[in-house]
Amino acid sequence: MKALLIPMLAVAALPLAGCGSTQALKPAAGQSLPVTPYGAPQQPVVADLLTPSVQARPQRTGEVLRSSQKREPDPFDLPPR
Repeated sequence: MKALLIPMLAVAALPLAGCGSTQALKPAAGQSLPVTPYGAPQQPVVADLLTPSVQARPQRTGEVLRSSQKREPDPFDLPPR
């Protein structure tokens, strides 16, 4: 039963592999981009709206912990009652 199920799932998933669009994104017909934000010099384009901000996706630092630091005692680390 399992030997038959795996090929059936693979065949069922094959059409879904071609669903990705390679065209540039555009607003829907009859719609426009959001209004220009206050203080912005120009209206943002689609690529600007799709790029996450630094707060949404912060960059990692290359700094590696080189030496261990002793933890300070936590006065709120109490045993369970």
